[in-house]
Amino acid sequence: MTVGEGYDVTDAVQERLRRWRLVLGGGPADGTGCALSGRDTAMDAALAALYGKGDKPPTGRTGRDRSAGLGGSAPSVARWLGDIRTYFPSSVVQVMQRDAIDRLGLATLLLEPEMLEAVEADVHLVGTLLSLNKAMQETTKETARAVVRKVVEDLEKRLATRTRATLTGALDRSARVSRPRHHDIDWNRTIAANLKNYLPEYRTVVPERLIGYGRASQSVKKEVVLCVDQSGSMAASVVYASVFGAVLASMRSVSTRLVVFDTAVVDLTDQLDDPVDVLFGTQLGGGTDINRALAYCQSRISRPAETVVVLISDLYEGGIRDEMLKRVAAMKASGVQFVTLLALSDEGAPAYDREHAAALAALGAPAFACTPDLFPEVMAAAIEKRSLPIPDAV
Repeated sequence: MTVGEGYDVTDAVQERLRRWRLVLGGGPADGTGCALSGRDTAMDAALAALYGKGDKPPTGRTGRDRSAGLGGSAPSVARWLGDIRTYFPSSVVQVMQRDAIDRLGLATLLLEPEMLEAVEADVHLVGTLLSLNKAMQETTKETARAVVRKVVEDLEKRLATRTRATLTGALDRSARVSRPRHHDIDWNRTIAANLKNYLPEYRTVVPERLIGYGRASQSVKKEVVLCVDQSGSMAASVVYASVFGAVLASMRSVSTRLVVFDTAVVDLTDQLDDPVDVLFGTQLGGGTDINRALAYCQSRISRPAETVVVLISDLYEGGIRDEMLKRVAAMKASGVQFVTLLALSDEGAPAYDREHAAALAALGAPAFACTPDLFPEVMAAAIEKRSLPIPDAV
């Protein structure tokens, strides 16, 4: 292999050894023989506090010294949060915060306002805060709402414009007309409707009946029901569903209902103008009764042929399984477009009940995980009553 001019092989090897040293934690067992100094020592200490072994605070110098623990005090955690934001990029900081909450039991410290001001806010932190909502004092809750609002506003900026544009187009196309202008003709549907008029000698179809895209007036509405499982494993999905619910509710041509459930059912539709209020109206954790939630949603459907029901759940049903499936079948038979999402998040499919997923697929409601970026396309397909864009890996 030819090495380019000015390329220092020694520097590249040392950099690789340095990175491995930070990963492995030092000591003779890591095999790198690489010593750290300056900023690297501080980085190693921050990593050791979270990923090391033992119970004592880290010194960050050798493998034998490396140990886990941020101490029991808020000041210790606050310093650590400041350190990781200094030494690591935002995406890594969010992962480390999540790991610290899971591995070291730091959730209760987030009940202190000074802790909330120090953390890097993201969807997962919002989920943790919502699970602690009932334990918060008012002063902490005010800080928590500010953290949640920042995340929600960032998500709305990222998702709202594309969602409105995609669904507006779908609503226009769903209003079919039989005498369209030339540029409004839906050629795929027109050809399919006129295949009986195929003339083999001319190798052409005579379009006896034209089908076109209408222009949906603001008085023409589709009804969307978001039915969201608020069990603890669905935290990120609850956050995204609340944001999308608020975006859909802002569209005049869509009537949106948001229902969250565990073993109880709560209708948060009247709070959709502020997704932060919606989120603080949820109660993460508890059991799951999908059948009861779907019964409530079904009772609120007035125009089934114009309604899309989106069930967001990992399908671990604690209610009556057969009744749940009968209810889905009845809704679909009435003309409801039924969509089942195992998750609405960036993390892919969670653990889910495969038997229930297979049963829903047999009813024509395949269950799959959906990213926030794909959700507008899924909703557009449901509104237009065409095949859903299901990801390859389910």
